[in-house]
Order: sequence, then structure tokens, then C-alpha cells
Amino acid sequence: MIPAPRRRMRSLPLYVTVWVVGVVMITPLLYALVSGFKSTDQLSRNPFGLPSPWVTSHYTDVLASGSFWRMLGSSTLVAVGTTLLTVGSAALAAFALARFAFRGREALFTLFTIGLMFPFAVAILPLFILLRTFGLLDDPWGVILPQAAFGLPMTIVILRGFFREVPGELEEAATLDGCSPFGFFWRILLPMARPALGTVSVLAVVASWNNFLLPLLVLNEPTWWTIPVGVQQFQGQYATDIARVFAYLVLAMVPALAFYAVAERQLIGGITMGATKG
Repeated sequence: MIPAPRRRMRSLPLYVTVWVVGVVMITPLLYALVSGFKSTDQLSRNPFGLPSPWVTSHYTDVLASGSFWRMLGSSTLVAVGTTLLTVGSAALAAFALARFAFRGREALFTLFTIGLMFPFAVAILPLFILLRTFGLLDDPWGVILPQAAFGLPMTIVILRGFFREVPGELEEAATLDGCSPFGFFWRILLPMARPALGTVSVLAVVASWNNFLLPLLVLNEPTWWTIPVGVQQFQGQYATDIARVFAYLVLAMVPALAFYAVAERQLIGGITMGATKG
């Protein structure tokens, strides 16, 4: 058995690396947070010091703005709709690809995985023409449907791996008890795959929340602007008021950070379980 002091010494490089990475990641966030409490004049004269005096009007003005809450609601609507559509469709497809044997199954799965090779920007022009043809411009569905389509390959790959790990004996026992294939999927398989579903849901929400290009092209009316588009528009409007822009950026990041803080355990648990099974 290795003595405790020696174990701590062996783990020291890992702890140092984690702390260094953490400091590098959190420093810009802290800088933006503190800078939002400064005036632009303070920020130009003393960019790295504490505010003197502390200016709270930048944050309160943004929170009192109806446009900020409208964009927050739009981002939430798009993210929730994308996640439900992506995870629901991918779960059904992954179930068929994992639990049913049919001709062309692996070719179909390969077709889905090929979708991982193409970045979103490659299809932006034909996608824009398609959305205009179907009248989905300036419509949240014009963002939700493409995001869900591009999220399917990764989600199917993750869920199929989890579904294949469920023992076949469990499905046979459920069938003998009179459970239909869909009943087995709904009552047994989905509850067992809750960590995987949580993982792909978190990934879908984060990807939708951070998407900037598609909402910028599809949503021309400010009514449906999302948070990333709002940040770009706010930055253009207050280009000379850097401190106010910092405050807006911080408040725009808070919902995503809060969601990740809540879903972190589910995400890490799903990844860990997948790695253990693999």
C-alpha cells in the first residue's frame, strides 16, 4: 500500500494543472464581471483595478430592459424545442438501430455518423433557400428544425451505444410478460438510459444556446432574436460604452452558467457511465 504522503506527491502535478486551467478559465469571467461595475472612463484609466466608485446602473439598466428578457425567453424557447425534438427523434432512431436487426442497419448508422463530418456553415446557403421556400424565415421553427437535424448524428451515436449495452435477456423477459417493443422502449429502456438522455439533453441545450449564425440569418425581426444575436446588436449599439457591454455579456452568460451548474452532475455521470461501459 502506497503511503498517503507519497500518493499526495504523485497527485500534485494533476492538482496544479487543474488549478492552472481553472484560473485561466475563470479570470476572463471575473474581469468582465468587475468591469461591468465600472464606468467607461474608469475602465480606460484603471483597467485592472477595482471600481471606485462601484457603478451598478449598467447591470440594472440591462435587467430593466424588456428586450433582454424577450431575447432570454426566445433563446429558452428555441433551446427547449431543439432539445425535445433532437432527443426524442434520436432516441427512437437509436432504439431501432441498436435493438432491431434489419438489412442495411449498419449502412444507415454510417450515414448518420457521416453527418458528424460536415460543419454547420457548409449547408447555410442551401438551408437558407430551403427555409425561405417553406416560409420559415422570422420563425422560431426555422431555427429549431435545422438545429435538431444537425444535432441528430451525435445524439444517435451516444444513445445507440447506451441502448446496445442493455442485456437482451431483459428485453426477452419483458416480451414474455406481454410488453410490446415500444412498451419496452418507453417503460424500461428510457428509464435505464436516463444518464445518457441527460447528457445529450445538456449538449443539445448548450449547442442551441450558443448558436449565433443560424438565428442571425433566419430571425430578422427583433421579436425573436436570441441572446447571441442580442449580444452582437448590443455591442454594435454601445460600441463606445465598453463597461456597459461587459455588463450585458455577463448577464447573457448567467443563464448558461446556471444551467450548466445544475446539469453538471448529470453530464459527468452520463459521460462516466459511457466510458465505463465502453
